[in-house]
Amino acid sequence: MNRAFSGGVVATLLACSSTAALAQAQVPGDDGDIVVTAQKVEQRIEDVPLAVTAVTQERMREIGVNSLAEVALFVPGLRVQEQSANNPGFVIRGITSDSGSSQQGARVTLYYNGVDISRSRGAYQDLFDLERLEVVKGPQATLFGTAAAIGAVSIVSAKPQPGFSGELLASYGNYDRAQVSGFLNAGNDTLAARLAFAYKYRDGYVRNIAGDPDVPNQNQGRVDQDDLNGQDQRGIRGSLRWTPSDAVTADLVLTYDGQRNPGTAFKSRVFAPTGGQTGDFGYAELSGSPFSQEVLGKRKLGLDRDVYDANLTINVDVAPGVTFTTVNGYRRFNALETFDADGGPAWYLEFAEDAKGDQWSHEGRFNFTGERYRASFGWNAFFENGYQRVPFSTEEGTYIACSIAAPYAQVRAALNAAGLPTGTNCIAPNGTIPAAQATQILSRGAATVVPYSSEFTNYGNNDTYSVFADATWIPTDALEVTAGARVLIEDRQSGYSAIQPNSVLLAPLGVRTSLLGTVGTGGAKFVAERSFAAVLPRVNALYRVTNDLNVFATVSKGRRSPVVQLGSAAGPAGAIPALQIVPEETVWNYEAGIKAGSRTLSGTLSVFYQTYDDFQVSVTDPDGRVTTQSAGTANNLGVELEGTWRPTRFLSVFGSFGYIDGGISDKPLPGGGTNAFAGNRFRLQPEVIAAGGASLRLPLADGVTFYATPSASYQSKVFFELPNREEISQDGYTLVNVRAGVEFADGRYRIGGFARNLTNKRYLIDAGNTGGTFGTPTYIAGEPRFYGIELYGRF
Repeated sequence: MNRAFSGGVVATLLACSSTAALAQAQVPGDDGDIVVTAQKVEQRIEDVPLAVTAVTQERMREIGVNSLAEVALFVPGLRVQEQSANNPGFVIRGITSDSGSSQQGARVTLYYNGVDISRSRGAYQDLFDLERLEVVKGPQATLFGTAAAIGAVSIVSAKPQPGFSGELLASYGNYDRAQVSGFLNAGNDTLAARLAFAYKYRDGYVRNIAGDPDVPNQNQGRVDQDDLNGQDQRGIRGSLRWTPSDAVTADLVLTYDGQRNPGTAFKSRVFAPTGGQTGDFGYAELSGSPFSQEVLGKRKLGLDRDVYDANLTINVDVAPGVTFTTVNGYRRFNALETFDADGGPAWYLEFAEDAKGDQWSHEGRFNFTGERYRASFGWNAFFENGYQRVPFSTEEGTYIACSIAAPYAQVRAALNAAGLPTGTNCIAPNGTIPAAQATQILSRGAATVVPYSSEFTNYGNNDTYSVFADATWIPTDALEVTAGARVLIEDRQSGYSAIQPNSVLLAPLGVRTSLLGTVGTGGAKFVAERSFAAVLPRVNALYRVTNDLNVFATVSKGRRSPVVQLGSAAGPAGAIPALQIVPEETVWNYEAGIKAGSRTLSGTLSVFYQTYDDFQVSVTDPDGRVTTQSAGTANNLGVELEGTWRPTRFLSVFGSFGYIDGGISDKPLPGGGTNAFAGNRFRLQPEVIAAGGASLRLPLADGVTFYATPSASYQSKVFFELPNREEISQDGYTLVNVRAGVEFADGRYRIGGFARNLTNKRYLIDAGNTGGTFGTPTYIAGEPRFYGIELYGRF
């Protein structure tokens, strides 16, 4: 039934609006064509034999979006889950890249001004003063490197231009939502500079009563916590363009991106806040640990994150038809996020994530252009060094009482015999905490509180060297055939250390182990290193049916790096390294499509089939560590459609649609054994996604224009984890947005209003999380209705 419905929608959209592009930006050339650089050269988007969507800053403003997650709702095949700026999930065609482990590689390449920034804790980038954003779908290792196993998102900032100009955009709305951004540009044809900035603030939309002096609560941290899921974000970018001659252009871009966001609202359905409200969309009582400052590094829940980025790009016209480009980048991120993983008022599962990393990148590339050919070859070196440290704080008696772990069954039975409820009943329905009495019972009155803390750290030092070449043969004006490959060698060094003290309360009972059951290394760092090599090819063909209609086909191979997964295990004389080499994940992508491009109708229709071997899945261990394992084979079959129809110069109608039938194979694992993920859909993979809207620009008087852009997006049911479980899922939902106002002085000034999630639809952006590992899943509510006014001016 779903497939019949999907086919009907495709047919209807084709009949009504053909293949016009929902979020394809108008990047005008001399003839108004859409121009992108997905293949490292400027091309009309219709002439790129790949599924590509391009979005400019102006189109984002027109729709009323200004973050990666918001833009993704209007790009078929792309989803971005922003649990926090420190923990984004990038999803292309149903495959997610979001691991924070320094030992694991990415699946989706994020590029910022031509440099790979894919490490998830350093990848989030605010969108302000952009030239465009390009989303390239399907494996793109030849063009974007090994991290582009299933696609790439390329962010290109606006470059300095000759002349003096500037703009300022400000808005204010409910939840004290205040945003301001702008730029100042000055220079001439030889030297130009640009300074851009953005600041975004919003109160949390989930009320947190922990520590509130005016509301009864159980806060053991004695800190008045902030409301949750808020925003406090700032960014600044300085750009310099030097053009000493017509043959040389050099761009230097320096960027800072930072967050001081309040905590994430991990809401439990079993651990009630004071007052007993356990719904996913009510208030929360997340209090953290009384020792948050000392153990976790921050007094309050929330995120402190700083990202520094430097980029130098030089283009040289070496000879007629020959250019040389070098792209060099450095990126450093430092993020500390504290969170209450149990989702309730008890001092039970209090964690932090302290992630730091450095990335260096260098690429050199020659491009050759002739009458019947295009070609390029080059080299790339990418180095990253980082770690992810996870400290943990709890109160021993509370942890033992609330835990459902099998080793503590007898201890919980003893507590039950003493009249103390345990397990999911360790917090009463009214939000009081009987479990807080467990320490006094287990210590026979010797203590009422026994603090416990531990930590583990994973390290990654990964170096990749590659050479690549690409050649396009143009035998006739109508036909282009492209072949290319990237050959790479990577050295992956992993490290691991853990400080896991034995439990004080369990020692008298003869249980001498850490509270989480993890084997500590005594602070010693284990290290393992392996080297790998791969060849990643692609073959494309493009045929021009007419000047406005092209067909294309592509075959490409993608690869997610093997994981040198290192932990610890108990040995005869203490902790020993526990090393597992998780095989590389490979994907073959087979795709064909149609591209249309005219002044009234433009867009893309593509059909793809993907096969995966050694599909890697992330599994959270009972101690909170995220590890990787192979789930065997998997496949994806999908259709994507996007388009814009412009019936008059006053109106454009846009729409997009995506359908995916994919998941993990039910075949046995290599070597035998039961596959716990067999037959499951990929996490964060809706079967159907769709979006659409209209943009109206109606002249009212000389230089005065009324504008309005209503839009809506839909996604079908998603599972948030593997294996799939109904309680860890979100049914399909639709979000409705609107933006309208008046422009003056031929668009130089604007005043208007906006509303996002106009119907105040309730939905979840994540479920399960760390709490689910301990048997008590938590749930994160999506954004409610936001509305406000905005002002704009430029000169």
